[in-house]
Amino acid sequence: MGKTLERDLGIYSVLAISIGAMVGSGIFILPALAIDIAGPAVILAYVIAGILVLPAALSKSEMATAMPESGGTYLFIERGMGPLLGTVAGIGTWFSLSFKGALALVGGVPYLLLLFDVSPSVVTPVALALAALLVLVNLVGAKQTGRLQVVIVVLMLAALVWFVIGGTPSVHSTNYQPFFSGGVGGLLAATGLVFVSYAGVTKIASVAEEVENPGRNIPLGILGSLVFTTLLYTLIVAVMVGVTDRGALAESSTPMALAAEATLGTPGIVAVVIAAVLALVSTANAGVLSSSRYPFAMSRDNLVPPSLATISDRFGTPSTSITLTGVVLLLLIAFVPLLEIAKLASAFQLLVFVLINVAVIAFREGHVEYEPSFDSPLYPWMQLFGAVSGLVLLTQMGTVPLVGAVVLVAAGITWYYVYAHERVDREGAAIDAVRQEVAQNAVDRTQETIGSVADEYRVLVAISNDISKDRERSLVRVAADLARGHDGRVIVSRFDEVPDQVPLAHASEIQSPADVQFERQTTELGADFDVTVDCGTIVSHDTKHAVVNYADHSGADIVLMEQPDRSASVRERLLGNDIDWILRHATCEVALLDDRGLDDIETVELLTSEGPYDPTKVAVADALASQAGAVIHLSHESDAGASAAQATSLREYKSQIAELCSVPVKTGDLVSDGGDTPAKTGDILVVSVEDEAAARADRGKHTIDRWEGSVLAVHGRDSMRRSRIARALDRWVF
Repeated sequence: MGKTLERDLGIYSVLAISIGAMVGSGIFILPALAIDIAGPAVILAYVIAGILVLPAALSKSEMATAMPESGGTYLFIERGMGPLLGTVAGIGTWFSLSFKGALALVGGVPYLLLLFDVSPSVVTPVALALAALLVLVNLVGAKQTGRLQVVIVVLMLAALVWFVIGGTPSVHSTNYQPFFSGGVGGLLAATGLVFVSYAGVTKIASVAEEVENPGRNIPLGILGSLVFTTLLYTLIVAVMVGVTDRGALAESSTPMALAAEATLGTPGIVAVVIAAVLALVSTANAGVLSSSRYPFAMSRDNLVPPSLATISDRFGTPSTSITLTGVVLLLLIAFVPLLEIAKLASAFQLLVFVLINVAVIAFREGHVEYEPSFDSPLYPWMQLFGAVSGLVLLTQMGTVPLVGAVVLVAAGITWYYVYAHERVDREGAAIDAVRQEVAQNAVDRTQETIGSVADEYRVLVAISNDISKDRERSLVRVAADLARGHDGRVIVSRFDEVPDQVPLAHASEIQSPADVQFERQTTELGADFDVTVDCGTIVSHDTKHAVVNYADHSGADIVLMEQPDRSASVRERLLGNDIDWILRHATCEVALLDDRGLDDIETVELLTSEGPYDPTKVAVADALASQAGAVIHLSHESDAGASAAQATSLREYKSQIAELCSVPVKTGDLVSDGGDTPAKTGDILVVSVEDEAAARADRGKHTIDRWEGSVLAVHGRDSMRRSRIARALDRWVF
């Protein structure tokens, strides 16, 4: 039996970890930056930020109880949303934690310097020196003990509670007027800025494997610490605003020490400085430790180079990942202003929390194994509120954080497709959830299509002058099968194109022996197939326009034609042919028959290369099979290489499609293990026009090319009514 971590973290340990991860730059630094944006309403900004964090806190609590062995936001999002958004989330979280570490050091050094009589110009050099020291500490593997962390939290909370209690009597109500001096825009911008103050609330999820009774203690610890910290932040900021001049507070690099000086004197300043230094150094160290683990984890998932997962032989730490994080941290401290660091840290955290909320929906709606012992209440409205509010807040934070978030997403997507795409073969629960929704929509459309086929269904068979009797017979047979089940009729029209110089009225009056022969043999075919057949010749100067116009005039539900020679000329491939024009302009459905011999049909093969089955294809296949006494065989090009979740979704989808058909239905891969399609000279293969076009472009390699029976390509309602984006989504998720 392998080693496992002992579950020895109780509820008080969980609360201490969460509170300790939150109390830091959010209260010692950000109030001065936020009051300049929102005025006294900065107090309300902390309350709103705490409320907006709640959906992500609940979502991560749920995922942590479902996957208590997993550690880190990246892993939850990668498993839920897939490797693409996992890459974006991993890079985003890495940058967010790096920014938070830089913010803690740049904002914490001024508190440290209050104890020494030195120039403010040394803030950046000292912050750089501390950052380098923390990186070195992480490289050699030194880490805080749990006992030290508890001491830090206790000291911080003691100083902060003393600050609130001691400062409350000195509050001046006039300092709160006018409360909304920054307006609604300023309030939202300040809320976005201080959002990062609560980022540590979900840190306990990274050690979920060590929490006893995780189904109870993780959500209770996260929610309890969030409520406590929100209340504490609100009281502290209310005292800070109430006891100090607004302008002085906004200009101060040590706002809490300034407020302590006004209420508690020198002892208060010393207590605040000690608490601030402990909290901010602890936050910065945790930032280096946590952020360096994201490239490490992503490397193990093949999303970044394997060198980032290198473990130092001497110290047993991910040295390359820590070094890279340290370089980023030093660059941020050296070149990025404090306010922009704070905004970017919050922006990236907002983006990650949006993905966390969406990931829960993906897990719940997908087929992946997901059994949390804690369920987020008000699902999915809580998650939707968190995702939407996060995006709205992101837009209110100004140009720099918004552009930073966009650049981050673009960089993550670019990196994934340039580097990681060919190295991973996974999909997230979100893809499966979307696939199920796409499949259900396809089933609903198929049911509607089959149910909407009205009586007196009209099939227009459009043929040319030079068609042989056998070829016409195959077309009329298929048309009869489509029409007969709905008490329909077949209209067989021969389209005769004459030169522009010939008057149509004159050409129509002349009936040749060929016309007589055509009408006689067509009438005989109608009798053979027990269907009403109307026939005639249409004379025109342009056949393609004549076909479309006559189909509309005759009220045809579908036009059936011969599939043209697939060895098209270069000119036809570049400019398109008459068939392509008819497909684009016909107001009814179109089917193209490639006649390779139609004997007694035993099986109607229904194949799709990408996406769900076109509803019209299913309706056509069902009509053909029911009239021939045949069975339908459902096959899908992606069957062979489908993932477990994809295979489950496809099975359920095909089962629902089978229930809509009036004949027996079988499923399975059409192509044999050897890669060759069995001979099916007596059966018929029903595909979409898009599938047939793909076969034409990939000549000799497509399943259609290896099929030896007749092929019926259908251009159905989905192709005519649904947008290309919707159809592309169908193909992508299937």
